[in-house]
Amino acid sequence: MEKVAKITFQDFINAFPETELPIDLTEDTQSVFSKENRPLSKQMIEEYIVPIDDSIDEFTEYIPCFRIPRTKDFHAIVLWKAGLMNYEYFVLTFDKKGSLIEKKMIAGTQVKGDALLRTVTTIKEDWTIASVVGVVAANDDLAYDPATSLDSILELTHEGRISNLT
Repeated sequence: MEKVAKITFQDFINAFPETELPIDLTEDTQSVFSKENRPLSKQMIEEYIVPIDDSIDEFTEYIPCFRIPRTKDFHAIVLWKAGLMNYEYFVLTFDKKGSLIEKKMIAGTQVKGDALLRTVTTIKEDWTIASVVGVVAANDDLAYDPATSLDSILELTHEGRISNLT
């Protein structure tokens, strides 16, 4: 039987190429990440994603997007997750030993009852995460009502925490 090499936490983090900020996350940017980045191995998903994701089924896919630069005391990565009728970007922060500090959904498309929620996000150079959520009712022919838009600003702290600024 062939012995499978042990995947280290550093191997997992290295699957997320460091990128320059600012960067926008929209419905379409995941296709760029899926073309440019190697997929996560089954072993990486089982070891580093499954323990921190409680909503996985046989249809769930993951795409490594990027690593946030200049984090000294922690690692911050962005991961795209595709599930049944939900496509989400997450920021995950880990300490240097590989323990999860924080996990937060920051962008994507979700079906919630009779509504479609689309969230677009910009991660800026200062590690602020600015998001806008547009809501479309299923019976509105996919027309957005600007009055239902919500915006939020999060901040990635130097300790790897994700806090609300708004």
